Amino acid sequence: MEEKKSAAIHKLMLERQKGGTITGIRDVISFDEKEILLHTEDGKLSIKGETLHVKHLDLEHGELSLEGRIDSLAYLGRKKEKQEESLIKRLFH
Repeated sequence: MEEKKSAAIHKLMLERQKGGTITGIRDVISFDEKEILLHTEDGKLSIKGETLHVKHLDLEHGELSLEGRIDSLAYLGRKKEKQEESLIKRLFH
């Protein structure tokens, strides 16, 4: 019987805008010096900056370490949270 992996908790930890660590990574969609696009437990994450470099990537544990100047972080097409649904919709659905 195949074991099902538990979902990793998605966390972002930035270190003075010069790099950081991210957990809950499912896949790296693309990367270059100006943008890293990731598929995380909470949807797609775009990291933009300058001289970005992936220092460490472990997809088995869902961890990524990066360095470089980080200018922005944006979630693209984020999953709709169940809590965002209206009360009436939850009651009658």
